Amino acid sequence: MDIINDCKGFWGLLIFGNIENLILASQGATAHVDSVILLILSLICVVIWLALGVYGTKIAIKYADEIEILGGVAIIILGIQSMLSAIGIL
Repeated sequence: MDIINDCKGFWGLLIFGNIENLILASQGATAHVDSVILLILSLICVVIWLALGVYGTKIAIKYADEIEILGGVAIIILGIQSMLSAIGIL
């Protein structure tokens, strides 16, 4: 139960991180990337994200607000890029 309380500041980032994974998967699908390669790369990113979360939480907890803002900005940028590439502008 301590880990749940320790990660309380990162719940928004965890939710937005999942949305970011969906956006990246959408970009891969619209770019006609091989689904197996996309799966493997996604799993690698999830494992890296999990390792960073497990080992970096103690260090990064004091920067939770800044990290959440950066994650939100990244999601917005990736979402705009995905939409623009889906309609053929990029």
